[in-house]
Amino acid sequence: MEEIIWAPWRMEFIEGKHPKEEGCVFCNAAAAPREQWAQRLILARSKSVLVIMNRFPYVNAHLLVMPLAHVSTPEALSDEIYTDVALVLRRCLTALRTTLSPAGFNMGMNLGRTAGAGIEDHIHWHIVPRWNGDNNFMPVIGSTRCMPQHLDETYARLLPAFDGICEPG
Repeated sequence: MEEIIWAPWRMEFIEGKHPKEEGCVFCNAAAAPREQWAQRLILARSKSVLVIMNRFPYVNAHLLVMPLAHVSTPEALSDEIYTDVALVLRRCLTALRTTLSPAGFNMGMNLGRTAGAGIEDHIHWHIVPRWNGDNNFMPVIGSTRCMPQHLDETYARLLPAFDGICEPG
């Protein structure tokens, strides 16, 4: 019997409603007015850090945390900004634990195209919440991921927990 897996947000991609942006997608998100935050899945912003949900997540609530500075390596950040990013990363873990109760996390960054960076010119950290049984045979056999909740629903659930994550900027 054939199984059907629903991923309705993919239609936006298929129909071209999210065309490739000119310039840096992260810098564009950082410059977006607050009215566009939900559309861009922005959860928090400070004078030096941006927290957004990954539009093409590995699992539910996959976050991206980045400095506003357009740099390609952590060494290019000032100590102050690097520290701010580290503090925001820690606060994001707390917010995710409180809101979604994941069993664990994968967290890190890919530096350079060879290391798997999809956007290599603007560094960003990934926070990937994990639950027991969230990854099964589907990615291996069918090259398919199953998302248990629509991106917009996850965003609405997470947003209140991210109030105050970043210092105002």
